[in-house]
Amino acid sequence: MIDAVDLFCGAGGLTAGMRNAGIDVHAGYDIEAQCKHAYEVNNDAVFVAKDVKKLTKRELSAWYPRVEGRYRLLAGCAPCQPFSTYNQGRDTSSDSKWPLLYHFARLIRQVKPELVTMENVPDVTKHKVYGDFVKNLERQGYKVWANRVACVEYGLPQHRRRHVLLASRLGPIKLIEPTHRDAPVSVMEMIGDLPRIAAGDCDPDDPMHRAATLTPINLQRILHSREGGTWRDWPPHLVAECHRKASGKTYPSVYGRMKRDEPSPTMTTLCYGFGNGRFGHYEQARALSLREAAILQSFPRDYEFMPPKDITFKAVGRMIGNAVPVRLGEVIGESLMRHVERYEQNRRQEIPA
Repeated sequence: MIDAVDLFCGAGGLTAGMRNAGIDVHAGYDIEAQCKHAYEVNNDAVFVAKDVKKLTKRELSAWYPRVEGRYRLLAGCAPCQPFSTYNQGRDTSSDSKWPLLYHFARLIRQVKPELVTMENVPDVTKHKVYGDFVKNLERQGYKVWANRVACVEYGLPQHRRRHVLLASRLGPIKLIEPTHRDAPVSVMEMIGDLPRIAAGDCDPDDPMHRAATLTPINLQRILHSREGGTWRDWPPHLVAECHRKASGKTYPSVYGRMKRDEPSPTMTTLCYGFGNGRFGHYEQARALSLREAAILQSFPRDYEFMPPKDITFKAVGRMIGNAVPVRLGEVIGESLMRHVERYEQNRRQEIPA
């Protein structure tokens, strides 16, 4: 019913989610060639290592079969670094990623897909490039729905807020209603049954279930950390100098343990590091393993990011933190599928007998 191409596809989180919802994703484009393995091994789709700025109408159109009753979807989750709160205070005016939304808009204008979706950080709405993007859609006859989404309300075991946009030439569209507003999924529900491992160790049966090594002082720090606590729980000799200063008081979650009975904090590209946020395991003396971080991003437990011999924390952590959560991809896909099904139903009713 829906044929899709995923721009800025990364390791394939959005593609995997949309495929789970019944959408036929034919290809994913990303400038990061390192994502090819994860994208193609886990998804029945082709990865193209290419700068979207160089993508042409002819090449993109070739992925869509021109069959009656099929609808074209162009998905694009442009890199969010220029819009992220992590960059507040930094001059991003010359960031090379700024034009990517304009190129996404160019491809929409050239190909004219019936459906469009975009996912990004909430602060994307504060920038002119986003306003221009929405205006361009509306000028071309798209009905646009866009809002901030609390992913935890849709079953993601993670406090992650994202801006989601849906647009359709078929009529008004919106995201499905929350599925877990009153019943959030906890960290322990998702990762509590994984084998125990120590810092620096790797599960022999899963090369992704590996935890980063801790320095002696960080091992002592996590041993003195309580679930959901902060560095303020430590004995004075373990407190870092930066925390003793007034500025350190604004970072209570650094070096923290997660709470087992609540969703996790937002997974970042450094989610495997104990000192990078509240990424300490709620019970074990280590930070999250790569597998646990991927699961909290709702990737399947057997999702393969790199060949086992090539796995590094930095490379895989970047793929995980930058990914669209698979569950959010499912929600977007389900919303699009329901929209098209309603359109088809209404169209059939209008056809005279």
